[in-house]
Amino acid sequence: MTQNNEVENNELKTDEVEEISIKDLNEEIERLKAENEKYYEHLQRTAAEFDNYKKRVSKEKERTYNLAVGDIIIKVIPVLDSLDKAILTEKADTKSKEGIELIHKQMNDILTSIGVENIPTVNETFNPEFHDAVMHVEDEKYGEKEIIEELRCGYKFGDRVLRHAMVKVAN
Repeated sequence: MTQNNEVENNELKTDEVEEISIKDLNEEIERLKAENEKYYEHLQRTAAEFDNYKKRVSKEKERTYNLAVGDIIIKVIPVLDSLDKAILTEKADTKSKEGIELIHKQMNDILTSIGVENIPTVNETFNPEFHDAVMHVEDEKYGEKEIIEELRCGYKFGDRVLRHAMVKVAN
């Protein structure tokens, strides 16, 4: 009989050990699941932060590029003004005038290709964000704050005004 009792006690102990092992394993699984979830959330936050960083760097890079291009164009604009004046002079012979006009056209084409635009003036309504009124006339045939003459061309690059257009405004 003692042998029978020993076998039963061993079976009970084995069952208790299995229960304890399964319980410990389940607790370990739950702990690892929680840890895994914590690391996954951290990974998601890190990925989102990195994505925001890439977007921020891209915007900053574009802004820096646009500022640099705008600064260079501001220095080129007086050359266009000189070409405009050279085209208007009547003293130049035909061949020289054609050469100057060709250079002027090439300069304008280059500026247009990189996104520089002339600010519209004649027959537009005066806008102080784009125009600089240096002359004013009262004339009934024109509308209120209508631009009737462009005295100097204005340029913009994207949203940035590189130079205001100098204009003559009616009424």
